Amino acid sequence: MHPESTSSRTEPPDRRRTWPARLPIRVRITLAAVLSLALILAALSALVYTRLQAQLLQAVDLGLQARAGAIASGIGQQGVAIGDAPDTGPNTVAQILTASGRVEETSGPSTPLVPAATLRATQGPTYLSVPPAGGTGVTRVFVLPANEGTPLYIVTGSSLAGPRQTLARLRLLLFLGGPAALAFASLVVWLLAGVALRPVERMREEAAAISVSEPGRRLPVPDTDDEVSRLGRTLNSLLERLEEARGRERRLLDDASHELRTPLGILKAEIDLALSRSRSREELVAALQSASEETDRLSRLAEDLLVLSRARSGQLAVHRTDVSLRSLLRRACDAHRARFEAAGLSIECRAPDAPVRVDPMRVRQALDNLLDNARRHSPRGGVVRVDGELAGEVVAIVVRDDGRGFAGDVLEHAFEPFSRDASQGQQDGAGLGLAIVRAVAEAHGGTATATNAPGGGALLTMTLENASPTHRASPVANS
Repeated sequence: MHPESTSSRTEPPDRRRTWPARLPIRVRITLAAVLSLALILAALSALVYTRLQAQLLQAVDLGLQARAGAIASGIGQQGVAIGDAPDTGPNTVAQILTASGRVEETSGPSTPLVPAATLRATQGPTYLSVPPAGGTGVTRVFVLPANEGTPLYIVTGSSLAGPRQTLARLRLLLFLGGPAALAFASLVVWLLAGVALRPVERMREEAAAISVSEPGRRLPVPDTDDEVSRLGRTLNSLLERLEEARGRERRLLDDASHELRTPLGILKAEIDLALSRSRSREELVAALQSASEETDRLSRLAEDLLVLSRARSGQLAVHRTDVSLRSLLRRACDAHRARFEAAGLSIECRAPDAPVRVDPMRVRQALDNLLDNARRHSPRGGVVRVDGELAGEVVAIVVRDDGRGFAGDVLEHAFEPFSRDASQGQQDGAGLGLAIVRAVAEAHGGTATATNAPGGGALLTMTLENASPTHRASPVANS
């Protein structure tokens, strides 16, 4: 068999579904209700029919037994005959037979209703079903032995034509009334299903009408506490989250465009100024240095945006290796020491010389952003402290500065992209540093938090999951 022969017969998932699953919900509800009702009607009709049939036969049997008993009680009495016994209905026959099958007395035909062999085999009161005899239509008989000197048998019989006619009329009523009842029930269920699904249809129409230009529109929710209303509230909550996410993405795009505009403008101005007239070598070098700085700024911004994009899509890969926590923090602090001294600041770094399993490049990227944030918000003469701690499988890196800390309205959004504290009077930087810190921490299975220290200043904490060789890290953290 060729490989393509198997794939060619493979149908899409929606086509492999059975045909009831492809029907509209309203049709499926109607079919389910009608089929259930049909089964109930069939079972109920069978029960009514069998019960009525048994009761009709029981009524005939009781009538035959009552007449036979009356005849038996009068045998041997002066002037008592079959005709004196009460008649139990039309088409009834009574006979007194001997053991040889001879008819002693009869209220109908002279032919015995029961053969002699059957009589002799009868040991007690017995009901029998026999073929119609003598054109009387008798099909049900009752045999009652009565011994008065000579063995005698009292036989009473009746036709079942009446009960059969009654059952025939009942069958006709069930055959005609059952489908009519099902048709009426189908119509009622169809209408009720339409009414029940009308709120869903209204929500569908409103959802189809919601567009990008009207993100604030919501689905109509019925004033009930059922599945439909809960579905509507859930979908409205989803729309609100989508609107918030869209707003955040729009703000990120606007802020990124604003941040890109400044270095691009400066870069363009430097190039235009250098080309506007003849420049000395020193002036050209200065212009190129300025352009190089702006190019580096653009490169960092692009890299930060790429990191955030990968983090939001869950694709920010970290490559863990064994590294000393003290060495990792000291290298980051030493790289920033010159810039801190130029700003009149000092930096202190403390951490145990313990091996940790993290991505040193990503952690260094986060540390650079934390230290850059602390440098920009610390006053001259201040001290920035970097502490590293290892507790079990959790690595904690804490950076504290001597600045004024975060404003109340900024603290809870400190790790959002382009979230900066305007009250600090510092507007340099793209506003992505702390967002990168949170992305790196979450990629390591940790968290990033910001608080104001009791003695003043900001306190930024980044926790990382220490994936030791015996610890099974998440797939994202080890990709």
